[in-house]
Amino acid sequence: MQIGFNLPNSGPLSAVADMTRIAAEGEAMGFDYLTLTDHVVLPDTKVPGYPYSESGAFYEEAPTERHEQLIGMAYIAAKTSRIRLVAAVLVVPHRPAVLAAKMLATLDVLSGGRLVVGIGAGWLKTEFDAVVTTPFAERGAVTDEYIDTFRVLWTEAKPRFAGRYTKFDGIVLEPKPVQRPYPPIWVGGEGGPALRRAARVGDAWYPIGSNNQHLLDTLPRLRAGIARLRKATTDAGRDPASVGVSYRVKRYGAAVPPRASDGERRLFSGSDADVAGDLRALRDAGVTAIDIDFDRPDAATMLAEMRRFRAAVIEKI
Repeated sequence: MQIGFNLPNSGPLSAVADMTRIAAEGEAMGFDYLTLTDHVVLPDTKVPGYPYSESGAFYEEAPTERHEQLIGMAYIAAKTSRIRLVAAVLVVPHRPAVLAAKMLATLDVLSGGRLVVGIGAGWLKTEFDAVVTTPFAERGAVTDEYIDTFRVLWTEAKPRFAGRYTKFDGIVLEPKPVQRPYPPIWVGGEGGPALRRAARVGDAWYPIGSNNQHLLDTLPRLRAGIARLRKATTDAGRDPASVGVSYRVKRYGAAVPPRASDGERRLFSGSDADVAGDLRALRDAGVTAIDIDFDRPDAATMLAEMRRFRAAVIEKI
């Protein structure tokens, strides 16, 4: 099981020196991958609406101070040499399909094949209204079609596509990604459409456990979600074992209330030993990668917590 961490590209820790230090030292500690998130613009974040916290508020301080995801990943690729770079997640409708496919292929080439393309359809209508040219209500269909165009552009010498939102013929996209047939696709989202998307095109399903509409915050809930994924993958005509499960942990330890609404213990609540036990249980349930948000007020404190967590939790599993 791979273990990653979230690299802040928003808030105080997104200062260039801090981002660079955290990425480089996280790589040196032996983490397998780092993640960067994707927002282009945000509304007033004091208004509740964030789907992954109980209060509806963003976790980080000053989330509107933010670097663009793909440019940030390219910068971090140049400052590291081994660690994998995960878009967590790319909001697919934010960028025109052909442009996004080209940017991602370039990033995979420049990083030496270290890119993982986490994808999502997005959730923030105010941002869509400012950034995206396709309708917010059609974002799922747009995401599905854009992913299909990515795969055509990344694999075919003479790509052609005629869809509802994207049409092209007689073009060349070179160089292709280093990874063959293309970089791994981790499909974010917790609801039915995301599961079906993961089953159809994903190399992994990539949920966050704390989505208030689709909670996966206890072991029974997550196991049930994985069972739904396996069924959807079979229904899509693929081998269920061909789709992994990656899991995002936004908070852990004392920051997580111990009891969930289904009466079960919340995953990643409690002591270091409890958290280590959860990592083992998720590995046994079929989870192939877990990334953790170690956000702290400053870079030194965050790095100290990453070191402590590796010694107290990761090395115990």
